Amino acid sequence: MPDSAARERDAAETASAFAHPAVAPDRTAAYGGHPDQVIDFFAPRGGRAGAPLVVVLHGGAWRAPYDRVHVSPFAGFLARRGFAVASVEYRRGGETPGRDGGAPVAGRWPDTFDDVAAALDALPELAARELPGADVRRTVLTGHSAGGHLALWAAARHVLPQGSPWRLPEPPPLRGVVALAPVADLARAVELDVCSGAVHQLLGGAEHFEERRGHSDPAVLLPTGVATTVVQGSWDLTVPREVSEAFVGAAAEAGELVGLTVLDGAGHFPLIDPAADACAVVAEEIAQLAW
Repeated sequence: MPDSAARERDAAETASAFAHPAVAPDRTAAYGGHPDQVIDFFAPRGGRAGAPLVVVLHGGAWRAPYDRVHVSPFAGFLARRGFAVASVEYRRGGETPGRDGGAPVAGRWPDTFDDVAAALDALPELAARELPGADVRRTVLTGHSAGGHLALWAAARHVLPQGSPWRLPEPPPLRGVVALAPVADLARAVELDVCSGAVHQLLGGAEHFEERRGHSDPAVLLPTGVATTVVQGSWDLTVPREVSEAFVGAAAEAGELVGLTVLDGAGHFPLIDPAADACAVVAEEIAQLAW
């Protein structure tokens, strides 16, 4: 159980990350018919031609109250650093509390995964139209928290079980993935009760966990052959570093090297807070893969 000082620090970091005004995208395009099936595009500031494309998947425990708006300052920060940015929205859980009266239900099975797959499949054409100066050959996928899980999953679609509707015949055209405090190992996250039962809800209930984990857990979908870096705060109370360490360990057992950057003294939200030093580190990790 975290002490009061840790909780106070976490609250201050959260407040800082959410204090920034929303940044309006330059363009928004739909990849489907549902209102949540849209992508916001941010052009690189300074008119840089041939800028790498960073695809952002937001977090929020796959729950409806948390949408892409809360990562728009992070997207704007990356655009100011010279990246073209595509921030993906996707269907999440309901607005109403779950059966136990707690937090809203997390995720929709299979809609959340349908949307991420559809968005990534549509992205090259949409980016070419909406951000004609971006170099889609230099695409890096990043995501925070639940979005980190989805980013790792999207990069592993070519190793999904045969017959999966989301399976790709070959690795996706990515320079790599930078996963930020990701829910990267679903079994370890369940053990730690990350986000109050959100993992079981994402997969449609605890009774479906074992059956669906093989289609959804990045720690099972290894090796991918896609360059991957995990950035994790050492003080994270939302998605503890043990979850990232479990994923990195699983990758090593599968014969794949995954980079792990642990930021000492950082919690969960500084990774996407433009006012925090941790966010600059994230941008550097993305740049290393993009270039």
